[in-house]
This record gives sequence, structure tokens and C-alpha cells, in this order.
Amino acid sequence: MDSPSPRATPRFDSNRAWQQALAAISANREVLLALAGVFFLLPGLAFSLLFPQPTPPAGADQKAAAAYLMDYYGRMLPYALPVFVMQAGGTLGMLTLLTDRRRPTVAEAIRTGFGAILPYLASQLIVGFVMGMVAVLIMVLFVMLNAKSFGVLAMLMMLVYAIVCTSLAAPVIAVEGVRNPIRALTRSWQLVRGNSLRLAFFLVLVLVASSVVVMVITALGGTLLGLLLPQAFAVIGAAVISATLGALLALIFVAILASTHAQLSGPEAQGA
Repeated sequence: MDSPSPRATPRFDSNRAWQQALAAISANREVLLALAGVFFLLPGLAFSLLFPQPTPPAGADQKAAAAYLMDYYGRMLPYALPVFVMQAGGTLGMLTLLTDRRRPTVAEAIRTGFGAILPYLASQLIVGFVMGMVAVLIMVLFVMLNAKSFGVLAMLMMLVYAIVCTSLAAPVIAVEGVRNPIRALTRSWQLVRGNSLRLAFFLVLVLVASSVVVMVITALGGTLLGLLLPQAFAVIGAAVISATLGALLALIFVAILASTHAQLSGPEAQGA
């Protein structure tokens, strides 16, 4: 499907994006909470219980600790990949529900979301590959200049910039119906162009603030459960709290992507 013709990109309004995201969640909260529960809460809870955070053996040296972590992630990877695909489909389905003016049913939104998984996964693989190659080149250059610390900083800045500029690929695929991953990434870049710093600041601010809230609630909830319940039940309760907050955070970010795309693309792209 052809993407909309180029036009001047409006100035990004973070307050408007935030308010619209919250309004969209409120208007569709029953359906969105159910989808977030299925696609984010349950997988997150399963991972918390099956793969608790690894703690290297006491007294292990750096090499032993690295081997321990490699073994942990190696065991987790076969389960993480299908969960990632499932969450990608859920994300695209929720984007469809949040933005499609044709008011699709839940089944139609999920079907549309999973029908767009392949181009979305392809776009993420492309971004990951290119970012990895550029990161390696940056590090090699700064190591040659004997400025590794500056290389790490430059690499992080590049990663944040690339993530922000390609962040709207998901709504471009789900909402505008673009199925070519290269064109979806290009379209995202065009939409964000001129607003990358404002959008990056907004996303980082939301991420940091929400992460602090999640950590505080999780810590307080885990401590309280540890005082009131046996250890086994306290661990399960803490995992439920963490997974629930993670699902809510994922829902908020999906709604932010939808409202940001709607703001920067204009009404002509919605439900295209």
C-alpha cells in the first residue's frame, strides 16, 4: 500500500500526545486491559516464575559470572522468541484498536495485528542489524583514538536516536497498512524528522518516571508480601505485581505510539 505523500511535519506536542494516549486507554479500557493481560501480563508472569533474575554464585569471578549469565540467557532464549512474537502481534492488534476509524472488533484487530507480524519483525531485524553494525564501527573508531568512554557515549546517543526515529514503524504498519519493512522504517523516519529531540525527551521522561514508580511499588509490595505470607507465596505475589505493572506500562507506551503517530501523520493516514 502506498504511503501518504510527503508533507510538512508538525511540531510534536508531548502534552497532547500524553493526554490523547490516556483518553484512548480510558475509552477502550476493558478491551485494552484484557489484551494487555493476555499478551503482556501472562507471559511476563510466566517468565518471572520460570526464569527469576539470575544471581551468580557468591565468590564467582568475572569469567564465572559471565558464564553463569550466558547459561541463563541460553536457557531462556527458546521461550523468549515465541513470547516476543506473541507480544508483537498483541502490540499491533492494540494499535489497530486504538486508531482504526472503522471500529474493528477485538477478533479483527488481533487478526490484523498478527497478519502484520512478518513485516514488523523484519523491520526490527533490520534496525537491530544496522544499529549493531554502526555501534561496532563507532566503538572501533574510538578505541583506535584511545577514547573508549566517549565511544560508549556516542554509541548510546546513536542507539537512542535510531530507536526514536524508527519508533513509529509499528503504527505505520498497523494503521497505514504499509507492509514493506524498509518503507515502514522510512515513513517513521519522515514522520519523526524535525521532532526527534522532543520525542526522545518525552519517551525517556515517561520511561524513567514510570520505571521509578514500578520499582517503588514492586519493592513496597514485595516487602509487604514477604512480611505477611510464606516465602513461596510472597515470591508469586511479587511476580504478579511486577507482571501487572509491566503490562500496564506496555499498554501506556502502545497508546503513546498511537497518539504520536496520529499527531505527526495527520488525519488522512488514520485507518488507511
